[in-house]
Amino acid sequence: MNAEGPVNAEGLVEVVLPGKVEPEGLQFRHGTVPTPGPGQVVIRMEATGISFAEQQMRRGRYYDQPPFPFVPGYDLVGTVPAAGEGVETGLLGSRVAALVKVGGWASHVLVDAADVVPVPDGIGAAEAETLVVNGVTAWQMLHRKARVRVGQTVVVLGANGGVGSVLVQLARAAGAKVIGTASARHHDNLREQGVLPVDYRTENVAARIRELAPHGVDAVFDHVGGTGITDSWSLLAPGGTLVSYGSASTRDDQGSKQWPVFKLLGRVWLWNTLPNGRRAYFFNLWAGRALAKDRFRARLRADLTEVFAAFQRGDVTAQIAAQLPLTRVADALRLAESGTVAGKVVLNP
Repeated sequence: MNAEGPVNAEGLVEVVLPGKVEPEGLQFRHGTVPTPGPGQVVIRMEATGISFAEQQMRRGRYYDQPPFPFVPGYDLVGTVPAAGEGVETGLLGSRVAALVKVGGWASHVLVDAADVVPVPDGIGAAEAETLVVNGVTAWQMLHRKARVRVGQTVVVLGANGGVGSVLVQLARAAGAKVIGTASARHHDNLREQGVLPVDYRTENVAARIRELAPHGVDAVFDHVGGTGITDSWSLLAPGGTLVSYGSASTRDDQGSKQWPVFKLLGRVWLWNTLPNGRRAYFFNLWAGRALAKDRFRARLRADLTEVFAAFQRGDVTAQIAAQLPLTRVADALRLAESGTVAGKVVLNP
């Protein structure tokens, strides 16, 4: 039975990235709201967001982005007005979250029902949006890769950012001591969360962290990449873990978008051959999806559910930097890229 609601009475609005453009070069496309097929649902977007991935994509620098033109948007939260055959009728009208990598900057998004995760009652759309890609990334790096435990010391580079702000909160909730890098304007906020701040603009980061943790740290979460990744590795204590999850330092570079990732992968492989008990990972949120889709979906659902539960307990707060309508996506993107905000810039319909 096809369980369609009144969704087809509405129009579809999408933001299109036509090529390597400035934020003002983003385009709007109007069309017909898609009809869900078997096993699919339509999500009426209530909140989507700007992650670092979109900042790289508009420069053609995200290592596996689709060819231009395409609709960006890594994740979204919304309600389900229509569902196809074989979908649980309980999903109709419910609020869900979805991780899509591209396509989220739209008024309506068609996804497989198996890829949506229910949002618990009491969590608003914008709040939930800050916890989807950022929360799952942080949770999996902290608990599935580094396996941080009570009493350990961890370093979070970019502790005021989208992923970083969730990481520091989850790490503190896990009982870890956290050292976080950020510009000085964010230090008071970090101190309020129990984080030891380091100013990456004015201090020698590696030297300062060695002063704070002279015996080394148990984990470093590094989204910066580039040559500085060697400093992150050098900060580890015996048995420590480096989790590299990006190459922000090469965002504005020219040339191959894959090369910075290949270099990171090469370093990780080399370091893991050394007999010093330390480990390194290059974290890819989508790893394993192509070969084991059901396992990937189950893990995503379980981990995002854990993040939502952490929010409900008060272990994590929604770090909303700003909320702007989809029509002001250019302003929102510029704000997200400015480096002046803490948390995530959220787009609403």
